[in-house]
Amino acid sequence: MSQHFYQQDHARILSNSLFENASQMFYEKLWKFQRKDTQFQAFVKKVIMSRLFKIIMISTVSMNAFFMVLWTDYKTRYSLFRLFEVSELIFVSIYSSEFCMKLYVDPINYWKDGYNLLDVVIIIIIFIPYSLRKIKGKHYPYLNIADGVQSLRILKLITYSRGLRTLITAVGQTAYTVASVLILFFVLMYIFAILGFCLFGLPEGGDMNNWGNLALAFFTLFSLATVDGWTDLQEQLDARNLILSRSFTIIFILLASFVFLSMFVGVMIIHTEDSIKKFERELMLERHMNLMEEKQVILKRQQEEVGKLLQTQKDLDHKSFTELVEKFKKTLRHTDPMVLDDFGTSLPFIDIYLSTLDNQDATIYKLQELYYEIVHVLSLMLEDLPQKKQSRSSEKVDEK
Repeated sequence: MSQHFYQQDHARILSNSLFENASQMFYEKLWKFQRKDTQFQAFVKKVIMSRLFKIIMISTVSMNAFFMVLWTDYKTRYSLFRLFEVSELIFVSIYSSEFCMKLYVDPINYWKDGYNLLDVVIIIIIFIPYSLRKIKGKHYPYLNIADGVQSLRILKLITYSRGLRTLITAVGQTAYTVASVLILFFVLMYIFAILGFCLFGLPEGGDMNNWGNLALAFFTLFSLATVDGWTDLQEQLDARNLILSRSFTIIFILLASFVFLSMFVGVMIIHTEDSIKKFERELMLERHMNLMEEKQVILKRQQEEVGKLLQTQKDLDHKSFTELVEKFKKTLRHTDPMVLDDFGTSLPFIDIYLSTLDNQDATIYKLQELYYEIVHVLSLMLEDLPQKKQSRSSEKVDEK
């Protein structure tokens, strides 16, 4: 008997080890697998990340939302029935093509992004009415619900709007704090619902329409928390001369509306500001990375030009290096920033820099000569001033 159990355990251990080895080999092969269509994959990825593609998708979602607004009017739906059918086919085709392109670019990491999963859910929702019409027929009673859920298509704008994603991130970060606030709010409403039922829900002289049971008490307290029609509710209590009704109403409104709701809004504002600051930091980092990439491209182009310049000098011994430098200057653009990394120590750059200093020295020397001439002219003018004054005074004496 023990030998039989030993054989079973041994077989189970062998099967587990074989399964682990097989799974490990599968994952190793999967990670080592390299796609052969890397160029086309890079092209599709570039198309998806382009600004034009985002504009097309945002315009498509917006047009789809506008057509759904028109579809809600029965007369418009009847007169533009064919247009709605053709536009629906176009919208569904665009959404499906977007899904296929993103899945083709990265079939593994695609499912790790929450916004991609949202797009998958929206695509499933899009095909639900078609499936119900094929399976259950056009007169299925719950088909209107499936058509109404199509309004969720507008959520695809979240994928292409960084501002909306920032706000959703802020809401997600506040989920735990908001849940705590809501639990405290529910505890407060529970306490006041029981208290209100005991004070104002009595059959003899009580307000049975608003406080007759616990469900009605909760609904009444929700109206008081939102400060919507609380004066009418208080007038009904005052008409029955119920004791402590005003104190009860004032205390609950102070706690529910001015404390808990303000706390909820404050938590949302704090986390939204944190998310916006994080978004601005990410945007600054992205701009810095783009600037560094641009500098690297400019540096590479300048280094290639300098290499060609040196090679040209070696090939053409009769051509002077100054002419080659002038030719190199023409290749530079006025919008290019000057990149000095790994370039400022090269001999061509030093030669260009020294020639620039010589030109600056010549310019400064000419400016000094102009200053000297201006000073000389001013001194001559000052010397002529006393003689002119004496001549004017002598003329005045003669006239007298």
